[in-house]
Amino acid sequence: MAKRKVCVLFGGISSEHEVSCVSATSVIRNIPADKYEVIPVGITKKGRWLYYPGPVEKLADGSWETAGDCVPAFLSPDATDRALVKCENGNFTLQKIDVVFPVLHGLGGEDGTVQGLLELAGIPYVGCGVLASALCMDKAAANLVMDAAGIARCEWDYMIRSELPQMDAIADRLERKLGWPIFVKPANSGSSVGISKAHNRAELDNAVKLALAHDSRVVFERFVTGQEVECAVMGNDAVFSTRPGEILASEEFYTYDDKYKSGKSEVVIPARLSEEKLDEVRAVAVRAYKTLCCTGLARADFFVEAGTGRVLLNEINTMPGFTSISMYPKLMIHEGMSYGQLLDKLISLAFDRKEEPNG
Repeated sequence: MAKRKVCVLFGGISSEHEVSCVSATSVIRNIPADKYEVIPVGITKKGRWLYYPGPVEKLADGSWETAGDCVPAFLSPDATDRALVKCENGNFTLQKIDVVFPVLHGLGGEDGTVQGLLELAGIPYVGCGVLASALCMDKAAANLVMDAAGIARCEWDYMIRSELPQMDAIADRLERKLGWPIFVKPANSGSSVGISKAHNRAELDNAVKLALAHDSRVVFERFVTGQEVECAVMGNDAVFSTRPGEILASEEFYTYDDKYKSGKSEVVIPARLSEEKLDEVRAVAVRAYKTLCCTGLARADFFVEAGTGRVLLNEINTMPGFTSISMYPKLMIHEGMSYGQLLDKLISLAFDRKEEPNG
């Protein structure tokens, strides 16, 4: 049986470019070589697409971009092609693609944009579709949907850039509604990029400026004292969630460096919760996954509030990290699935979704 060709997209234009390259390194190394042929395509920070057939070791440090064997390439939007278009020596050639694994985090990859291209191209792809990707990427929109569905989360609010002249009135409202400290986040960002913890109005002003450097809308959240736990969720119609794992952050909150660089944070699997509470978190993870129209995979992040025991959904990540220290593969591996089996299952789900009506 011929191997299926998997185009692994990595890099991208977001602030999570480097994380994507590290995630893709793990994915490429662990895709079952007896079943799949990997077609690696990197996207530079400036948005240039390059077919890269060289050593996977060059992905993490960014040196793949200057490799002599890179050639310009792009996915054809023509659904009759279902192919990667390569430009070599002024000539265009088509490389047939069976499925795409978009190992892209953040804007330009996890927000529905590349998913829209893949829908036009008619190529099956791993992960959530256009709607779920766009919705989950936008914290304000996702929060509004969760509120409407009755899925518990911490108290929150938001503002848009044009409201900046009314910052004093907004600060008054936030102080009454949320109290101090307040988490301040760009509505569209990931991996804790642009996030601050404000303890007073001066810090709030600086935090808003930082968040607005990443997006035109800012989300504010009440500080929750409790445990930070995460579930790995998988499936299309039939949805499975792992028991949650718990993050013991080395910083005041789970920062970008904590997640991907320092390696100082600790993970406890399963989380230090009662069996009843573990089951409750799993159930809410599945409900939120379905409510936000997710398919393929996602990671559901929660707080379990100290004292009350309330399970509060923080956010859904539609393309979580796949690095060697990332929670999603760790949780699945803890459930008895090898890394290779996990990737094989995710690819199978991509084919299944493509075959479903409106998939």
